[in-house]
Amino acid sequence: MEKVAFKERSSVAKVMGTILSLVGALVVVLYHGPRVFVASSPPYLNLRHLSSPLSSSNSDWIIGGCLLTIKDIFVSVSFILQAHIMTIYPAAFTVSFFYTLCVSILTSVTGLVVEKNNPSIWIIAFDITLISIVTMGIFTPVYYVIHSWTVRYKGPLYLAIFKPLSILIAVVMSAIFLGYSLYLGCLMGGVLITIGFYAVMWGKANEEKTRLLSVLEKEKIPLLLNHNEDQI
Repeated sequence: MEKVAFKERSSVAKVMGTILSLVGALVVVLYHGPRVFVASSPPYLNLRHLSSPLSSSNSDWIIGGCLLTIKDIFVSVSFILQAHIMTIYPAAFTVSFFYTLCVSILTSVTGLVVEKNNPSIWIIAFDITLISIVTMGIFTPVYYVIHSWTVRYKGPLYLAIFKPLSILIAVVMSAIFLGYSLYLGCLMGGVLITIGFYAVMWGKANEEKTRLLSVLEKEKIPLLLNHNEDQI
């Protein structure tokens, strides 16, 4: 859906920026390197309680990674579909409502199938579980409305380029609030993601500027023709 012409600097910036962002995200995830910042655990957090769910077998991690890959592919497809839907039916709130409704139905059916032998899991207590459900119920629709609005006015690339940046934000936030250490790979990947992000933003901004100038030029030509006819 993006116009690419390698003779234009804006197109080259978009392509190179996208590649840099992806490479940076891979560096953050796959390469640690030496530790450059050692964070102390916050006093309110006990990491020993968080380590037990992570002690799963390798097969679970492989299945989970495959499922996350499939999920991200469908998310990418949904961005493109949203762009087409918003051009035909530009109602962000309505589109987000039906999107959230379909996701809720699918996840509920999946939960019923997976946890059919454990009905007690559906009991909601007044603890962090209820807070999580209410928070997701409030912010998820807003999240998808912003997605739909962004896809409509800026296109799928503008929205997708924030995904690698969110990985960097997650790493920094985990170091601040969870006491995780920062490694050289995080810094290297962060630099690549930042450069790639701003390269894509620069390319998109220049394309928008060129488009506006061409529209203004087309509007000036009829005005000049009418002015010359009046003089004649």
